[in-house]
Amino acid sequence: MTLRLFNTLSGEKEEFQPLGPPKVKMYVCGITPYDETHLGHARAYVTFDMVRRHLTSSGYQVTYVQNITDIDDKIIKKSQQEQKPFSEIVKIYSNAYFEVMDKLNVQRADMYPKATEAIRDMVRVIRDLVRLGFAYQIGGDVYYQVSKFADYGKLSRRKLDDMKAGARVSINERKKDPMDFALWKAAKEGEPSWDSPWGKGRPGWHIECSTMSNKLLGETFDIHGGGRDLIFPHHENEIAQAEAFTGKPFVKYWMHNGFVNINSQKMSKSLGNFFTLRDIFKKFDPMVVRFFLLSTHYRSPINYSDKEIESAKEAWARINKFIKDVDFLIEKSLEKAPETEVEDTEEELLAFKDKFREAMDDDFNTAGAIAAIFELIHYCNKIIEGEQGVEKETMQVMRDTVVDLCDLIGLKIEGKVSGNEQIETLVAERTAAKQARDFKKADAIRDQLVKMNVTIEDTQYGTRWTKNA
Repeated sequence: MTLRLFNTLSGEKEEFQPLGPPKVKMYVCGITPYDETHLGHARAYVTFDMVRRHLTSSGYQVTYVQNITDIDDKIIKKSQQEQKPFSEIVKIYSNAYFEVMDKLNVQRADMYPKATEAIRDMVRVIRDLVRLGFAYQIGGDVYYQVSKFADYGKLSRRKLDDMKAGARVSINERKKDPMDFALWKAAKEGEPSWDSPWGKGRPGWHIECSTMSNKLLGETFDIHGGGRDLIFPHHENEIAQAEAFTGKPFVKYWMHNGFVNINSQKMSKSLGNFFTLRDIFKKFDPMVVRFFLLSTHYRSPINYSDKEIESAKEAWARINKFIKDVDFLIEKSLEKAPETEVEDTEEELLAFKDKFREAMDDDFNTAGAIAAIFELIHYCNKIIEGEQGVEKETMQVMRDTVVDLCDLIGLKIEGKVSGNEQIETLVAERTAAKQARDFKKADAIRDQLVKMNVTIEDTQYGTRWTKNA
């Protein structure tokens, strides 16, 4: 099956045909580091980490750029509130972002350009937009004149006249039209500023992504991603700026992930239903959170609630339990079971691998891919529990296939737990007591293990124990 993805620009699924295969250039709008990283950030960056992983596993060479907006009204406000330099605020919350993304197994982008490092490039682009007649200066401010760009609204499917009807110009606003947006903002007292042909100031938010993607990925590139909330006005404005500046199409494929709802309400600080990842990780393992996010198609809204996250926790635990069970069997079972052949098993597993890839090739359908993993586990359990027995090598192939498929979407299986000497000793003593038919002692040891939060299971291969969380 050929990879097909939903293009927000066309409103349809399209066959993925990169501009210069096997190379793929991808840009995703990054963070504004002024506060803790939250669940909405996780939805976006886990999504595009998954996209990048699948493209890479499909043979593409992906260059992934994610910007950092390190100068912004919110950062300046936080800087003033905490009486710290804005650069220190950026450093604190950028580091916090990378810390939680590492826990979610989100691979680092190839480049993290910062807005403040591209001021000169932005000034150059703004100057050309003024020269080309798409922008105008009023005092120390520069605005993009939306009416000059004929295709404005093509991404969000909005008509300019309808947008104007609902817009208002504030009393102190001097721009020509309420839809025009700032490219350069004149300096205010006490705020960071940079030199420009229009006096000291700083860039508007929208111009940074157009400028940095153009510089790092070229005038036209393959994929631009972000949350649905960025379609308008941010991505619409990016298109207007970039295409006016270059005269060429800006991006071939636009991808947007769905919103996060909390107990069926949109996540919002004003509603008091705002969860940071640090807080969530105090209750749930980061891989549970990643599994939860991937269990719903990336374009669909996802509802975070105790019920949904607990369900994800149980499902992820079933996958890890399968791996632990197989590891135990590999360690304890015979080398050979005469009626099984590794080659036959590998061929049968191909069907599940194909189903996984077909789901991923269908607009990155991780829900379908995860379903294929569970079907694979069900099949493996059926074979392992059969009467004919399974040789170690065959079980190893089954185990590795499940681990590999999980890894393809960034789900990291728990590592093999190293033996606990005290628990191992108690388990051995219980086994010896049972063999000596001293069931009273065996039961007492079992009760001691239960108090230590250890679950034990007697199997034909010996006693298996699990330390509960």
